Amino acid sequence: MTDHFYWIWIIFLMFPLIRIIQRYLRKRNMQNYPQSSEKHLEMQLQTNSSETIDAPRRNLTKPETKDMLVLGELNRGAKNFETIQKITGMERDKLISILDDLEKRGLMRVEKKSGFFGTKIVLYVTDQGFQVYYS
Repeated sequence: MTDHFYWIWIIFLMFPLIRIIQRYLRKRNMQNYPQSSEKHLEMQLQTNSSETIDAPRRNLTKPETKDMLVLGELNRGAKNFETIQKITGMERDKLISILDDLEKRGLMRVEKKSGFFGTKIVLYVTDQGFQVYYS
């Protein structure tokens, strides 16, 4: 009975074999033509000044206070304690006191979300915090 279903095995083995062959050919192609790939990359990176659109520039100057540094990271999308600590390089106790202060001043809010792996604490900037940072 199983002799008639050998074609199923062929189908299941074809997909990984096709991926392996594609990777091999891509690697072989890149080794044979390293100069052409570099030229192709250079052509992609070249931009014409008439084609570029002036995007609003972000103020990348360092904030004066640590409160503003933390508020800036919250505005850029950091939503948890570990991420902010990693980016700013602050000590745990100092960062906790800054986050408590920002919450008391109404510049950020804390949300507890429950999920499959327990509760998750997410930090959000309020409209007032956004205005204070960008003013």
